[in-house]
Formats: sequence, C-alpha cells, structure tokens
Amino acid sequence: MIKKTLCFTNPAYLSLRNAQLVLRLPEVETADGLPSLLEKEAERTIPIEDIGVVILDNPRITITSGLMEALLDNNCAVVTCNQKSMPTGLLLPLEGNQTQNERFRHQLSASLPLKKQLWQQTIQRKILNQACVLKGHTSQSVNTLRHWANSVRSGDPDNIEARAAAFYWKHLFHDIPSFVRDREGVPPNNLLNYGYAILRAVIARALVGSGLLPTLGIHHHNRYNAYCLADDIMEPYRPYVDRLVLEIMQTIDDYAVITKDIKALLLNIPVIDVSVGGKQSPLMIAAQQTTASLYKCFAGETRTINYPEME
Repeated sequence: MIKKTLCFTNPAYLSLRNAQLVLRLPEVETADGLPSLLEKEAERTIPIEDIGVVILDNPRITITSGLMEALLDNNCAVVTCNQKSMPTGLLLPLEGNQTQNERFRHQLSASLPLKKQLWQQTIQRKILNQACVLKGHTSQSVNTLRHWANSVRSGDPDNIEARAAAFYWKHLFHDIPSFVRDREGVPPNNLLNYGYAILRAVIARALVGSGLLPTLGIHHHNRYNAYCLADDIMEPYRPYVDRLVLEIMQTIDDYAVITKDIKALLLNIPVIDVSVGGKQSPLMIAAQQTTASLYKCFAGETRTINYPEME
C-alpha cells in the first residue's frame, strides 16, 4: 500500500479521533458569518494507516501528543521545517519491527568487510544512476562515469564517489556558470536540499520498519548525525531527486524560492516510479525492499542490496 505524504503549510490544529488525523483550520473556526458548507470543510479527517510522511511547515501548527503517538505507532515519519520552510527535524518510532532486538544484534555484529562490500555496491549503483540522469538531460558522454562505477573497489578506498560527483555536478547544470553542489549554494541547491530531506525521511522510515538502527551507518560515521545509515542507503536514490529537479527547472522559470507549487511537485518523490529487480514500484515501496534486503545482508542470508536501477 502506498502511504500518503502530507504537508501542512498553513496554521492548523492537528489531533486524533477514531484512529484518524483530524485537521482543523483556526482561521475558519474563528470567522463569523461563514456559510455552513465552508464551516464543515474547516475540518477534515485522514486515516492514520494511510499516512507515511507528515511535513509540518508552519510555526502556528498545533499537534496533540495523542496524534504523535498514533503516527509513530504506524511507522510514520514526521518532518519539521524552519522559518525558511526547509526541513530541519525528523521524528521516527523507536520500535518499528516485532523482532527489533534480534535485528539490532545482527546489524551491530556486521563485519567490516561486509560493510565495505555493501558500500561498494552502494556507490556503484549511485554512479550508474547518475550516468542515466546525465545521459537523459545533457549531451555529455557518460562513458567516464560508467568506467568509474566498474572501478569502485570494496569500501571505495580510491574515493571514486567524489570524483564521479565532481564530474556529474559540473555537467548536470552546465547552463549555470560554476555551479557547485552546496547546501548554502545558489539555486537549484534549494530544490535539491528540500528533495533530499524528503528522500531521507522516506529512507529512514523504511529502515526503522525493517528493524534497523538508522544511526549506525555502513560508511557514514559522523558522531553528530543521527541518521548515518539513512544517508548511506539513500545515495543511489538521490539521482531520482536530481531528475525531478531538472524537470521542475524546465517548467518553472523562477525557482529561487520554493513556492507551494514547487513543493507540491517535490512531494511526489515518495511515489516516483523506480525499478528494483526489473519490477516497477513507487519509491516508498522500493525503499522498503532495499532496507529489507539490507537486513538480510546483516543476517547473513545474502550479500546483495536490492537498489533501484535507472534506465
């Protein structure tokens, strides 16, 4: 089942009633003389079981603890945004799987050689997916990227990921002089930041659902990063966000500010069609397949992660 991604950008009261999220708009509630139909539409309900990601993008949103509990019980990721409407916080359930303890132990006992091999697969697939994006949107030859992908060794000791990234970003936005991928950089960095934040929430949610700790990465080890594993596993998925950003840039002239229309497009990330093992599925479902295969690697059942393959 495809879960919904909800983004609240206006002041709202969010509460729980009969296993449903209840949305109430304070401006409508306090207004006088409104038609009864409009007053009725001031309250909407959405089944909790249908929700996968909730984005809170307004400082005047009030959410009850009962609703938070229900969302987390249903393995929903809750994302909070700052005054610039950029995602800054992520809330996930502590328990997302019935065999949590066993799965934690398998993850914690994973050997270094295994993690290096998993990182090798991750970077190979990321670079190959980057090559597909570059081929589809530019006239640049991608033979170099494909060669580098095949040259990645266990653990990527040669840091081919960085070399491929430098080549990729240099040619992807070739019409933007001296474009550099940087969180604080010029647009479309703002679109990439927003899209990656949504992707990160989807991957982190899938990891928790597979009974894994999103904090313990196979490569990333920043002591201040609570989602190192999510940052690892999302790497081959990033090109899907890149491609969506390119499509937005082709249809919208001014993207210096992330408008509601642009947000609506970026919120489609969880339902982008991706291919895993030759089968098409929405990205949110594919992420669950990827994290499920990652657990099997930790448990010794396989040594291959099922990542999406771009065409």
